[in-house]
Amino acid sequence: MSNLVEIRWHGRGGQGAKTASLLLADAAFNTGKFIQGFPEYGPERMGAPITAYNRISDEKITVHSNIYEPDYVVVVDDSLLECVDVTAGLKETGAIVINTTKTPDEVRPLLKGYKGRVCTIDAKKVSEETLGKYFPNTPMLAAIVKVSGIMDEQVFLDDMVESFKHKFAKKPEVIDGNMAALRMALNEIKE
Repeated sequence: MSNLVEIRWHGRGGQGAKTASLLLADAAFNTGKFIQGFPEYGPERMGAPITAYNRISDEKITVHSNIYEPDYVVVVDDSLLECVDVTAGLKETGAIVINTTKTPDEVRPLLKGYKGRVCTIDAKKVSEETLGKYFPNTPMLAAIVKVSGIMDEQVFLDDMVESFKHKFAKKPEVIDGNMAALRMALNEIKE
């Protein structure tokens, strides 16, 4: 399959990992890509570990399963590094993007010998500065777009403003903060 990119998201219930994966799927779809964006559900509750997935390709996607060998992994909550094998199957030609205050060198020892690219972003700082509250999914969405290069950053931002206008039609006051979070996150990645 031409240019197939597979992304696995690790978060906790209520942090927006599922929402971010669906927003990424929508944005990629709007650029003409074939997409899949789906969560893996069990009996999870607020705060329990969850997984979500994206497949993005230039050609029709015919596989319909979880992603076991992702090109990229997004970790929305760095406490998951202690209890979930977030690097399981992660291709060393890809990257892992972690929401943490630590540097890539500081988190690398927690990644079970993973030798690929390690990128970090303080999504808490970004969201609190731009949104006034801790919503890590918006900065993490921008972070994976930047690290993976799956779409042009300006095309992504243009699509997201339209998506936010629809999503927040009854709360238009939050659109500017979410856009600021995306822009700031694109510049806050550490590698």
